[in-house]
Amino acid sequence: MTLRVLLADDQALLRGAFRTLLETCDDITVVGEAADGREAARMTRALRPDVVVMDIRMPEVDGLAAAAEICGDPELAATRILVLTTYETDEHVAQALRAGASGFVGKGIGADDLLDAVRTVAGGDTLLSPAATRALVARFLAMPEGGALPDKGRLDVLTPREREMVALVATGLSNQEIAERMALSPFTVRAHVQRAMTKLQARDRAQLVVIAYRTGLVRAEPGGG
Repeated sequence: MTLRVLLADDQALLRGAFRTLLETCDDITVVGEAADGREAARMTRALRPDVVVMDIRMPEVDGLAAAAEICGDPELAATRILVLTTYETDEHVAQALRAGASGFVGKGIGADDLLDAVRTVAGGDTLLSPAATRALVARFLAMPEGGALPDKGRLDVLTPREREMVALVATGLSNQEIAERMALSPFTVRAHVQRAMTKLQARDRAQLVVIAYRTGLVRAEPGGG
């Protein structure tokens, strides 16, 4: 199966670079390019891509507004949004997740990591870069009662291996990276993570990260790093 990707970025040079990279893969094809959020939403309706790689800061309509429009359209439910941005701030991460984005990574990402990110969100998983994960956690811990541990017993439903997987997810590692670290197959890791999400009633990977911190399974380093 070939993944159909739409690129949305106001910088033509970057769009060209991303297109060249993505089209080096036999399983990915770029079906279009948009220079702003309004055009991205229109082209998504016309082309029905599997993944929209979306910048945040664009003229007219920004990427967050476009993501919300796309994700809010039931007819586009099969399309996933991967936010690719220079600005991995807590506010942008939170807004992107609220808008319905499936992934959030920085433009400093490596070529192979970008290809993996596209495939990951196309497969239905949520992907947060380590920097985005730290931003999300910092935002959560800054909220009133954010550092409290009212749900410590919530993890009792997990097996020891599932707890281990949740802790690694909370550091921002992808399934592939966890698999390499644990000498397991990505399929096995994904199965463990999915079971943990089901048991904890986490709607996505981002919520799993918050649960990991809220229960004390992992803790933020001093200074929010």
